[in-house]
Amino acid sequence: MKKDPQFDLPIARLSLKTHQFAFELGRAFFEQFDPTGEFIADGDLHADVELIKTERVITINSHITGTVRLTCDRSLDEYDHPLDIENKLLVRYSDEAKELDDDVLQVTPDTLELNIAQHLYDYIGLALPMKKLHPRFQNEADDDPDATTKLIFSTRPLGEGPDDDEPADPRWAALKNLN
Repeated sequence: MKKDPQFDLPIARLSLKTHQFAFELGRAFFEQFDPTGEFIADGDLHADVELIKTERVITINSHITGTVRLTCDRSLDEYDHPLDIENKLLVRYSDEAKELDDDVLQVTPDTLELNIAQHLYDYIGLALPMKKLHPRFQNEADDDPDATTKLIFSTRPLGEGPDDDEPADPRWAALKNLN
């Protein structure tokens, strides 16, 4: 991925206080990470980033709102999916630059800028639903809140199953007695 300087936060030049940044995330942003558009085809998002700088730690709070263009898993129709995401990233100073956790980074004291484009993209990707359904199919998925999946086909008649008192095949009963 080519590093986009638009998403660089100049952490070395910032004073010890709270700073505000705003970013528009559209098609060009998503094409940096996924040129084919298989994961996220397009989006119209706004990211408000609050950077709180202290002597030892930088706290970056991000709030991303808007919609992303997704492809329905069932009908392959594209639709706009609304997002409202809030995340916190902690950046601390150390002798070695590395990522300690998903939400904790270490940077060296001589680091001039911190590019947050990858973090914003990851926050958006993690907020997407596992099962992408067009809104017209949402009512079908919400009919039975207790059911995680619906049984479409079964080779057993209803009422027969592994929990029945008698096994389906008497040979299995003989094998149970071998213990």
